[in-house]
Amino acid sequence: MGHSAPKIAMIDGIAQEIAALLGDMLIETVDHADELSFTVVREKLAEAMVALRDGAQYQQLMEIAGVDYPDRPERFEVCYHLLSVTRNHRVRVKVSTDEDLPVPTVTHIWPVAGWLEREVFDMYGVVFEGNTDLRRILTDYGFKGHPQRKDFPLTGFVELRYSEEDKRVVYEPVKLAQDFRSFDFMSPWEGADYILPGDEKAHGEAPGAPTPPPVATPKVTEKPSDTGAGAAANAEAVKKSDDAPVKPEGKI
Repeated sequence: MGHSAPKIAMIDGIAQEIAALLGDMLIETVDHADELSFTVVREKLAEAMVALRDGAQYQQLMEIAGVDYPDRPERFEVCYHLLSVTRNHRVRVKVSTDEDLPVPTVTHIWPVAGWLEREVFDMYGVVFEGNTDLRRILTDYGFKGHPQRKDFPLTGFVELRYSEEDKRVVYEPVKLAQDFRSFDFMSPWEGADYILPGDEKAHGEAPGAPTPPPVATPKVTEKPSDTGAGAAANAEAVKKSDDAPVKPEGKI
């Protein structure tokens, strides 16, 4: 009985083929529920990705995701999901890191990684070395903390609302208005004037979101070679079939 996820192609011997291709870059291979995961050495991530693209035909980077394991010395896993359009197969590549150790960028291989790495940076605080535009992308520019870390409070630290008095959106510390949260059982006629454990939020209005910094190089794909699919795929892309329609003269 396979996994409940959509059926994917199974290739006999693919795990052994990739393990031989990665060599000493490979730390661990996991084959579970018809899905292959390869953990590689963090410092050699980019080298491993080029080997998988050019040597194993995994042309496309589909997603980058983060996972938080607070009990581990290197608490974060960064997971890369690759697709081979020629073999109809997917693999997952993983590296481990912590709050301080940077992960090599793969933006020079797949330009789309620029956005995906920013998402992982925003949600988990993982730093990607070589990414020239590592800004927040899902939260506000003035946001504090990383929301998908397991130790991030569910209520957050600040909340925003539109102020009729100031005629703008203002940021304020989160106020938990439940009556018994601030109730002083030693003085039942008055509320406690101290901060209860667990409610240590920032005091005073948080500053508004600053203007985002300018980007020196706009992210555009101007030619087929910018896609990151590799030289072999680019060469095949320019070929035309025998029955391809002929473009009329004078048409753009």
